[in-house]
Amino acid sequence: MLLEKAKNAAEDVSQLIERAKKAQEIANEYTQERVDELITAIAWEAVKKKNAEKIAQLAVDESGLGNYDSKYIKLQKKIRGVIRDLKNVKSLGIIERDNEKGLVKVAKPVGVIGAIVPCTNPEATPVIKTIFAIKGRNAVILAPHPRTKKTNKLITDMMRDTLRRYEAPEDLIIAIEEPTVDISNEVMKQCDLIVATGGSAMVKAAYGSGKPAYGVGVGNAVVVVDETADLEDAAKKIMQSKTFDFASSCSSDNSVVIQESIYDRLIEALKKEGGYFVNMDEKTRLQNIMWVNGQLNRGIVAQPASKIASMAGIDIGKDARFIMVAETGTGKDYLFSGEKLSVVLTLYKYGKFEEAVRIVNEITDYMGKGHSCGIHSFNEDHIEELSIKTRTSRIMVRQATCIGNSGSWDNGMPFSLTLGCGTWGGNISSENITWKHMVNTTWVSYPIEPVIPDDEELFGEVMHE
Repeated sequence: MLLEKAKNAAEDVSQLIERAKKAQEIANEYTQERVDELITAIAWEAVKKKNAEKIAQLAVDESGLGNYDSKYIKLQKKIRGVIRDLKNVKSLGIIERDNEKGLVKVAKPVGVIGAIVPCTNPEATPVIKTIFAIKGRNAVILAPHPRTKKTNKLITDMMRDTLRRYEAPEDLIIAIEEPTVDISNEVMKQCDLIVATGGSAMVKAAYGSGKPAYGVGVGNAVVVVDETADLEDAAKKIMQSKTFDFASSCSSDNSVVIQESIYDRLIEALKKEGGYFVNMDEKTRLQNIMWVNGQLNRGIVAQPASKIASMAGIDIGKDARFIMVAETGTGKDYLFSGEKLSVVLTLYKYGKFEEAVRIVNEITDYMGKGHSCGIHSFNEDHIEELSIKTRTSRIMVRQATCIGNSGSWDNGMPFSLTLGCGTWGGNISSENITWKHMVNTTWVSYPIEPVIPDDEELFGEVMHE
């Protein structure tokens, strides 16, 4: 029975791949103007008010995760940000010339991209992955989590309708309408390139598929607040990062490491932003409902603070937006130090800054290595030390990590919802994954005048020792 199911999955996916390849062969002849016209039209279809409202509402209703307002904002901001980044960017044919080195770079499609879409972010992810794929003249097959298959189909149908109106092959975008583990595995085995956003098991499956893959690591963002910080501003941004879409994002703040001289003042500032600080008894009750046999309880993921508190029998009041927990240790014996995917924030205290760096590394070594951290500080030495001594791929300075990591109007990060975590997180890239990761590049080399340095220039002082 299992073999028959696997055989059927392989045959079904093979047919989809064949359709996508035929469409991609047509796109292979497109000009830059044609490509940019299509991605702009696709993006506009997704950000139109009536469409974005429909997508955001279905994503919440179907997944039961996050909230409508955040998902609507995500659609409006992140998709617009991607189009801004791609304006006037050459993505096909000759994309770069270096006359001094005699090099010309030519971008070409990779073919059919298998895009794995997570249930925590089912609204903007398929649109953005599709835009990046088509920017490189690729076709894309969108494989959603079963929990959000209707959202994925709604979005895909909108994008396919757009292609049809612009007289482009609809099969440049194909949705897996009835996703299963077998189907998703076959998509990954049969496509030309995998872009996997999802849980660690899915990412491991992508890397084990035998096909090239861009995956993401586990999030568990840690934020340091030192004595030079603007505490009110820091508290506001921590709140924004912790509560956006009820912390469904891998970039949501999970822990805050606070200099001891400002610890109490920052807690008061966080309370003013809607934080509820639990006592020791409440902490125990909270831990008991958040983890079952050491595993995160899915029932608390991306839920409002009131629901989580009610499950734990804690009265947090009607105005509380997130829950704060004091902690001293890290690792498997201190579950609050891990990624929580919930509006629960763990607080640590440090003395000297080197201790803050140590705590950040201990937390991310336990969970979230390579992903991100942040710092609220005006001390450039502290910012530099954190950037040099932590094993993270992105550091947000005086920003909300949830908003800044994936690109924002007020930073220079590339807009993307697929964040590589480098070899620290088991990924091939430590960048935000964009269109440039979805093309092959041919290097054309012309002869130039020889550049041959003498030994003095090459070896310097070591020649005389």
